[in-house]
Amino acid sequence: MRFWHAIKDYVFIILIVVLIRTYIVTPAIVDGGSMDTTLADGQVVFINKIAYKFDDVERFDIVVLKEKDTNEKIIKRIIGLPNETIEYKSNILYINGNAIAPVGIEFKETEDFTAKTGENEYFVLGDNRPLSKDSRMLGNFKQEDFVGRVTFRLWPLNKLGTIN
Repeated sequence: MRFWHAIKDYVFIILIVVLIRTYIVTPAIVDGGSMDTTLADGQVVFINKIAYKFDDVERFDIVVLKEKDTNEKIIKRIIGLPNETIEYKSNILYINGNAIAPVGIEFKETEDFTAKTGENEYFVLGDNRPLSKDSRMLGNFKQEDFVGRVTFRLWPLNKLGTIN
């Protein structure tokens, strides 16, 4: 009994940390250059796993998804919401025929394409379009494929803070 009394606080702390990391927020390391210049290879970000239990998915959110075939986790930006036609012409984004200009976000050159989303489907792209393996190759994703929303960069320290 004396032993338990000595370690119970540590057990409690470990349990809380494991629960938070499993169900609420977890760190991840960016692997690859598909999100340059927003996120660079090797940077550490936090994945908010409960964000979409309280908030709606919004265009231009950065999310971590499970790739359908490999179950690999990938980081991409949501471009198309459910039941939309997504089109890039001359590096301009059109949603259902209307030009959309993202504010404060830099994308690499995007080749022309057209795509559609269905019910509960999302179209995602990497910010570094020439290097990105995304919905153009992988198809649309469903919300259940989302691991969580990326909102905070932890490393490197000179870029510590929220992510647009």
